[in-house]
Amino acid sequence: MTEISIWIAGLFLLGGSLLGLIGALGILRLPDFYTRTHAAGITDTLCSGLFTAALVVHFGLTLASLKVLLIFMFLLFTCPTASHALARTARTNGLEPWMKKSTDKAEQGSSGEAHP
Repeated sequence: MTEISIWIAGLFLLGGSLLGLIGALGILRLPDFYTRTHAAGITDTLCSGLFTAALVVHFGLTLASLKVLLIFMFLLFTCPTASHALARTARTNGLEPWMKKSTDKAEQGSSGEAHP
């Protein structure tokens, strides 16, 4: 394995780790279930893609790389599907999305009353 491929694999691992950290922060900081599910669904798919790329670069073109790519193909289909199923089930069971409260006075006073 050359030194360049080690650096490339390391960059993929670093990118995947940072993306996983951003997803974790999104889960902690976002206001409701739907936005948290969105953050988790996107980042776990992309994070696993970067980790897969790092493993393929590390192993080279071997049977292990093929197995890792097959695992990634499974994750590529199941992670977004699971996120969609969770969000749809929550909506079906009555969980309402979070809505930001409006503090604009023009929207609050739009009943036609004259304001001084």
